[in-house]
Amino acid sequence: MLKTWILRLLFCVLCVGILGSNFWTMRNWTERTGVYDDICYLRQAHLFQRFGLGGFDTNINRDDDRYFATLAREIGYEAWDNPARAPCHTQIGEKHVIQYPPGTGLALSVFPADFQRIPLYAVANFFVFLAALLAIYSARRPHEIVGSGVVGMAAIYFMVNPSKASYSMAPTMIVCAVVGFLTAIMANDPRSSRRNTAAAAAGMFMGLAVSFRLPNLLLSAGYFLVLLALAARSAKLDDFIRLALFGVAYLVGLVPTLVSNAINAGSVIATTYSAVDATPPDFSFSIAWQYFSDMQGALTLLVVTWSIVALAANIRKTAASIVAINIVVNLGFFLTHPISTPYYLMPFLLLSMWTLLFSFFNDSDEGRVRYAR
Repeated sequence: MLKTWILRLLFCVLCVGILGSNFWTMRNWTERTGVYDDICYLRQAHLFQRFGLGGFDTNINRDDDRYFATLAREIGYEAWDNPARAPCHTQIGEKHVIQYPPGTGLALSVFPADFQRIPLYAVANFFVFLAALLAIYSARRPHEIVGSGVVGMAAIYFMVNPSKASYSMAPTMIVCAVVGFLTAIMANDPRSSRRNTAAAAAGMFMGLAVSFRLPNLLLSAGYFLVLLALAARSAKLDDFIRLALFGVAYLVGLVPTLVSNAINAGSVIATTYSAVDATPPDFSFSIAWQYFSDMQGALTLLVVTWSIVALAANIRKTAASIVAINIVVNLGFFLTHPISTPYYLMPFLLLSMWTLLFSFFNDSDEGRVRYAR
């Protein structure tokens, strides 16, 4: 008992230390990073602050106060005064609209103008820190506490490196931690009411995640396929209800993205991204080395190994199957597209790590009973 208490305290202190280091690093951050994506997210936030829900309309002609032109000039964009050449905007008909979904702009708009990046990341850091503490204090055995502590520390560290590379990563990382916890309940809890509630909540968050980054659509693949397979195989009403709750909640979570598509692209199923971003897949996998030569490669090997061991052990199979399918779908997408960044794989990797962690290291004694499928 004393040993587990000391371990918990040790890893909590370490997590606090990394959180403090992140805040110390963030104190010098500015809004003007010189990255086109960032000023476009700031423009989204400005539109919501200026027009309320009318901010969903991102037509560049609404920049009559020259907010975006000023941002572009400040970062040295050559065509800052030419709306037709606005960066990260797509021409759709007569309009030039922001290509990104609206969630990141909405999140930034909560904070005051010219002080949005730091508080957004501070909130995200704090949420991930709380998830790490939950994992540490939910673990029972010493090796589980160590595993929870290591994953928690890593997740907090990732909130700056590599998540600082895109504003969209901050809210996405919150979703990954929350959905990882909910997935463990949805897959493992012996009480159907809790499984159904967790399925609905997870679906809602997964739908909302698409509003932060469109590729977050891929994060739901494992959930839909596994829940569909369970419902088809068992023919139990509870499994159908869980699938329906997840699907309906997911659609509700998609509403901001669908509204943005309807306003900016003319249809809920149309994309605001240009043809340049819709390149066909490259099955030579030539981009793979760029991913596997950095930290994302090591994390991918860890998650793949962890999920294989879980499936081979035939315990917590529902959660492990969700993770395994997400690995295949996400790697299949990102490794066949010719652009890599230090953070593209991070959402599915962190979601997988949180899911596996809460499913295998952090069950209550009651939850340790195998949930037979």
